[in-house]
Amino acid sequence: MSGRAGEQPGVGMPADLQQPAYGSASLADVLPGVGAALGVRVERDGLPPDPLGLTAALSGARRIAVLLVDGLGADLTRAHADLAPTLAAMSGPAGDLSAPCPSTTPVSLATLGTGMPPGAHGILGFVTAVPGEERTLNHVQWGDDPDPADWQARPTVFEQAAADGVEVTAVGPYLYKGSGLTRAVYRGAHYPGSVGPGDLSAQMGHALTAAPRALVYGYLAELDLTGHVRGVDSDAWRAQLALIDRIVEQVVDTLPADAALLITADHGMLDIPASTRVDLDSEPALDEGVRLLAGEPRARYVHAVDGAADDVLAAWRTVLGDRAWVTSRDEAIASGVFGRVDDALAARIGDVVALARGTWAFTATEREPGPSRLIGYHGSITATETAIPLLLARGAALS
Repeated sequence: MSGRAGEQPGVGMPADLQQPAYGSASLADVLPGVGAALGVRVERDGLPPDPLGLTAALSGARRIAVLLVDGLGADLTRAHADLAPTLAAMSGPAGDLSAPCPSTTPVSLATLGTGMPPGAHGILGFVTAVPGEERTLNHVQWGDDPDPADWQARPTVFEQAAADGVEVTAVGPYLYKGSGLTRAVYRGAHYPGSVGPGDLSAQMGHALTAAPRALVYGYLAELDLTGHVRGVDSDAWRAQLALIDRIVEQVVDTLPADAALLITADHGMLDIPASTRVDLDSEPALDEGVRLLAGEPRARYVHAVDGAADDVLAAWRTVLGDRAWVTSRDEAIASGVFGRVDDALAARIGDVVALARGTWAFTATEREPGPSRLIGYHGSITATETAIPLLLARGAALS
């Protein structure tokens, strides 16, 4: 294929990709609104403090829980309402939200935790280059290098709430206790670590009753993992969704009378058939002039050797054609998909950015054998990947 349907190279983002609604209806806007409801003003570099209207929706709540279900896209939630009656019965205080770009877990968790777009917090991909070094950083395998406090230097909403006297707890897998990502995005929260979904629901319930003014965050990973390995159109994924709904029911049933629970997600997901996969390791033209390959199969960052960026951009546009929005770093930044990008963070984005359209994915079967064998993917900014729910349940005194 060559050319992009209805687009000239360099002109702009294709209409089938979605611009994240930072500052109006995005994942970045959730915790600032929760902070506002608890009387905490969150620093957002001029973005509105509560564009979702959560101060009103959470009126009277002094204990607020936020549960993020990894991979629970809004389209998938609606399509399987019969399997998730608890979720289906919950109200939506602000409609669907948009995940950030790229629509991938580390980026989304940092966007939620800081209340800022990726261009401000700097966690700009699942795997990104470390500027000035010939290496990449996988954010879910991150320890101490780079220093999390330097790599993600923005104050988190958790820190700001704790400084205002709110008791703040983040409940997530014990495996990630002390990891670089946990330290970067949940900084300021007590992180006890959970050993399973039942433990998570119990810990969230205990944390909500431990203080008169509390912010409790929970993270469930199993739905996303099931979708990656088995696909979202699988019996396994549907069974996992039903289990997630039961966990949500447990959290709702234990809400204190003056508490509220928000459910959201980090991205949606779609299955990628063999017919819409491009193996980058089988396309020599896509390796010419390339220094580092980063990102993931539906959101690629390509770092060129010195002086080769224009040639690499031209080659990726020619080979991928209308299967992706292939653009330069400068054009991608100017489009606003990352929000405003701090100059010091821009080099973490590739010289070339390739965001998949439709059901295409750009695997690398030799360099990335594990990720290339997956069935379900996300990372780009199609509607299915970016639309995420925001659902609300209130305690008895708030109903």
